[in-house]
Amino acid sequence: MAPASPTRIIVCFAPEAEAGSVRSALRGLGLDPAPGPDWRWYDPGLLVAWPGVAPRPEAVERVRALSAVRRVVELPAGRWLYDGAAGQAGCGTAPVTLPNGLRIGAGELTVIAGPCSVESAAQVCEIAAAVKEAGARALRGGTFKPRTSPYVFGGLGEAGLEYLARAREQTGLPIVTEALEPAQVAVVSRYADVIQIGSRSMQNAALLVLAGSHSAGKAVLLKRGFAATLDEYLQAAEHVLLGRLWAGATEPGLILCERGIRTFGTETRFTLDIGALPILQERSRLPVVADPSHAAGQRRYVAPLACAAVAAGADGLLVEVHTEPERAWSDAAQCLDVRAFRALMQQVSALAAARARPAAGD
Repeated sequence: MAPASPTRIIVCFAPEAEAGSVRSALRGLGLDPAPGPDWRWYDPGLLVAWPGVAPRPEAVERVRALSAVRRVVELPAGRWLYDGAAGQAGCGTAPVTLPNGLRIGAGELTVIAGPCSVESAAQVCEIAAAVKEAGARALRGGTFKPRTSPYVFGGLGEAGLEYLARAREQTGLPIVTEALEPAQVAVVSRYADVIQIGSRSMQNAALLVLAGSHSAGKAVLLKRGFAATLDEYLQAAEHVLLGRLWAGATEPGLILCERGIRTFGTETRFTLDIGALPILQERSRLPVVADPSHAAGQRRYVAPLACAAVAAGADGLLVEVHTEPERAWSDAAQCLDVRAFRALMQQVSALAAARARPAAGD
């Protein structure tokens, strides 16, 4: 568990607000927003301070009443936005609702499937139709690719986003795709229903806050870094939620994704941390999905890892699927073909149904 922290006060204010008036009001909280170790400004209008003692209620109300202030939230020691604090505790998991009505984390298993990389309009539309027919509820596909080597395919960029949008028009499947840097959030949000933040970007604070606060209000899927502890991962999630808070969102709109961590094992590409799934669900109120494809690195291990994740209670899965896996432009070794994906869907659907049934005698 993360160590208990002193009381934190989060102040969200309009970006065009007079900084001087906000600072003067904050002094009524016993804070001095001069540079120091006990506060942090975020651009464009978010301050987090931790004075170590609970502020006076009348001072909080005075700040809350300022016309420039959108919201003031107090987080008691040891509480975080990800655990349902700020008046949302006790609500259970906060499902993420997408424009087509799909709710991730609402009790049913959600499978998000598609190619690692979008290669053409025909390719992604064909795959989208196939995975929908097999039972997938959303489409994944990369158009901005964070590749380890600079000499491999890095994605089609906005053209790939247009192809994904065409696939959505044909199938109705919402789109999950990645933004690599803050400058890409605007263009990705124009097309995507869920903005993915990949494992390599998990600690890019500027990207996290912007993805959460962007005016498009799109949901965010945050992958765990492959060398990150669960505390580090949840702190990354807190950055997204701070952005959501500043934007005035009423729901977290955030999905966590366990995609495997780096250990001493080399038999799989990464080690899928099955134990992280129930721990994340216990410590946060966010939906938790698993990505067995990146963890496995080899297609023959994807199904066993997917089944293990579902048995452990995952709210969903991200699975890489290609009509011709051996010819995929990226991550060919871990892509399932359509036939294997259909078989996987039968397995995980049966497991999800079994875990939803009450035990004998209940």
